[in-house]
Amino acid sequence: MSKYVIAMYIRLSVEDAKTDSLSIPNQRLILGKHIDTLEESNVEVIEFIDNGHTGVNFERPAVQELLEMVRQGGINCIIVKDFSRFGRNSIETGYFIEKVFPVYGVRFISVSDGFDSQEYKGDTGGLQVAFKYLLHEYYSLDLSRKTKSSKYAKMKRGEYQSAVCPFGYKKGADGHMEIDEDAAAVVRLIFDLAAESNNVYRIKKVLFERGIPTPGEYRAAKGTCFHDISRSKGIWQQSTLSRILSDERYTGTYIIGKRELIEVGGRKTRLKDESEWYKIPGHHPAIVSNELYERIQTQALHFKCDKHERQYALRARVYCGCCGHSMARLKRKSPVFSCRFTMVDDNAECRGLEINENELESLIFTVISKQAEVVINSDRLGAETGYEIKTEQTAEYAKLLDKCRDEKRVLYEQFVLGKIHAEQYKAAKASADAEYNRIDRIYSSLCNEAAQMRISRDTDSKSRNTAKAVLNEKVLTQELVDLLIDKVTVYPGNHVEIAWKVIWPFHSENEGRQYTDCSYPSRKYFR
Repeated sequence: MSKYVIAMYIRLSVEDAKTDSLSIPNQRLILGKHIDTLEESNVEVIEFIDNGHTGVNFERPAVQELLEMVRQGGINCIIVKDFSRFGRNSIETGYFIEKVFPVYGVRFISVSDGFDSQEYKGDTGGLQVAFKYLLHEYYSLDLSRKTKSSKYAKMKRGEYQSAVCPFGYKKGADGHMEIDEDAAAVVRLIFDLAAESNNVYRIKKVLFERGIPTPGEYRAAKGTCFHDISRSKGIWQQSTLSRILSDERYTGTYIIGKRELIEVGGRKTRLKDESEWYKIPGHHPAIVSNELYERIQTQALHFKCDKHERQYALRARVYCGCCGHSMARLKRKSPVFSCRFTMVDDNAECRGLEINENELESLIFTVISKQAEVVINSDRLGAETGYEIKTEQTAEYAKLLDKCRDEKRVLYEQFVLGKIHAEQYKAAKASADAEYNRIDRIYSSLCNEAAQMRISRDTDSKSRNTAKAVLNEKVLTQELVDLLIDKVTVYPGNHVEIAWKVIWPFHSENEGRQYTDCSYPSRKYFR
């Protein structure tokens, strides 16, 4: 008999940790007791835990793993303590429970809410369930407002809220900012070089030649690493220098409240108008004088990008295969993508690496067009027929299961009415159970095969629509790049690697990405 797979989902946010009833052991205990009451045999329980994650969105590792198993047809039932454990966003939570799970035949149980989707076939629980969704969402919104109000009250009093100080500062014993002399000396050097009319590139080259570590490398050496520094190689980012030269905090002015979250529980932020910022002069010791800072601002050494001029098809998609950094688009008579990161290092393998934009776009579009033709010319009639046959077989075995249940019920009624003896009933029931289990195994197998074939059919349909969109274009467009391409990597030796967002028919899955390697012999990359 096939296993009945139950996914036990547990979520604990930072705020929930203050409540004992919501602890992970308590949630596990409640769910385990309810599973014991289910009338299912040969049960396999899989546990998914998101510890310290908010419920207002689904950007949680365990819930994403759970949903992926649902898509693969590997889950029969999902059980949670209450709706808020699965999600506090009423729209997304309702979408999964009411739209997605029924398609994959997944049962959803919320223990505390007394909800079992098996008891609401053709219904979604009505107004009572919808009202609970809204209550959980309102709780998150209210908590967010209270937290934000408390945070801004502290900001106005000048109490430091950020966990990370600007490069050149550190937190003192009382939690306030104080000067980190080693890093502050580098900040002063950067401002002094800028005051001598050195541009940002020249400052970057001086820092590299003197072997001065980047802020990330400096913090890592002190035992604090906030990001991957393996690609730094002692080379400062020009954007880092620009930020330092334009940061008013180095004059002793504290600036907070510059950005705000776009939505509760999300991670995306937006820059607020400068009139809404909180500025507190003399909040901490200054590293540079106000006069020097203002002089640097008038020199406008930091870059100011025109967003309208920076729109092009492969924007933020082209990377250097040696250093791993994004390749800049240089506006020439014939624009090129160039690796600018290692320009200060004369010994770097990718120093001067560049590729013509038109030639790269032509290469990529040629590859896309060929793959689109393969998709369009592939014959999916056999797969469609196979799916239809499998669906019919599944329906037939579903009827056989219903017939077996009816026979078992009739058998029991005959025993209760005394028409057959106990021994006859036991023998007949054992035979009926064996037949039911045999049919159920076949039915479960057919359901899984049909689900996989449905997923494959939907994927093929999406691929064909994508291929049609490609063949309707004559050149590489921004829409095609956004739809198909994750990353383009350029290497020395006339070699390009394309990482796709889609699975082309003759690619095998490779850690979620599909790659195409191609050579480009018509142009040398190095100047």
